[in-house]
Amino acid sequence: MPLGSHLREARRRLLVAAISIAAGVVAGWFLADPVLDVLRAPITALAGTRSASLNYDSVSGAFELRMRVALLTGVVLAAPVWLHQVFAFVMPGLTRRERRYTLGFTLAALPLFLAGCATGLSIFPHMVELLAGFVPSEDTSILQASDYVDFVLKLVVAAGVAYVLPALVVLLNLAGVLPAVRIRAGWRWILLAIVLFSAIATPSADVVSMLLLAAPMTLLFAAAAVVAHLHDRAIVRRLAR
Repeated sequence: MPLGSHLREARRRLLVAAISIAAGVVAGWFLADPVLDVLRAPITALAGTRSASLNYDSVSGAFELRMRVALLTGVVLAAPVWLHQVFAFVMPGLTRRERRYTLGFTLAALPLFLAGCATGLSIFPHMVELLAGFVPSEDTSILQASDYVDFVLKLVVAAGVAYVLPALVVLLNLAGVLPAVRIRAGWRWILLAIVLFSAIATPSADVVSMLLLAAPMTLLFAAAAVVAHLHDRAIVRRLAR
C-alpha cells in the first residue's frame, strides 16, 4: 500500500477505536457506583471499628473521580475493539512467524494481565486494613478519595503488568533473543528483581501482601524458564537431525 493508503487506514482504525472507547466511557459512567463500592469496601469495614471515611478536597472532586473511574472502565470494556484495530493494522506487515509469535503472546498476556489485576484487587483490602491499623484509636482516618483510588489503581495495574513479564520472557526466547541458559544463569537476579518489584508495588510494611504478589510471579517465571528450556532443546534436536 502507498503511504497515503496507510494513513487513511490508520485514521479509520483510530476512529473506530476512539468511538469504542467513548461508548465504553458512557457505560463506565453508569458502572462507576459499583466500582467505587468495591474500592470503598475496606473503608466501610474499617469504619465499623474506628472513625474512617473518604473525603473530597474540592467541590469538583467527586465529579473528577467519577470521570476517572468511567474513563478507566471504558478503556477496559473497549479493549477487545481497540486491540483488534491495533492488530488488524499491524498484522499485514508481519511475517508468518512474527504473526504467530504476536498472537501467541497476546493470547497468553491478556489472561495473565487479568489474573494479575485480580490478585491486586484481592491484596488491596488487606493492605488498607494493615496500614490503617497503625492509626491510634484516638485519631480519625480521613482519606483523600483521589489519592486512595490512585493507590488502588497503581497496585492493580502493577500486579497485572508483573504477571505479563514471564510471557514476554517466553516471547524473547522464541524470537531467539534470550536463550534459556541465560535465564537459568540469572535466576538469582530475577528473584531479587521480583522481590524488589513486589516491595515497590505494595507500598506498605506488609510482608504478607508482598509475598502474595511475589510467589505467583516466581512460579510464572519458573514456568517461563521451563518453556524456554524445552524450546531450546527442541531446536538443538532439530539441528542435530
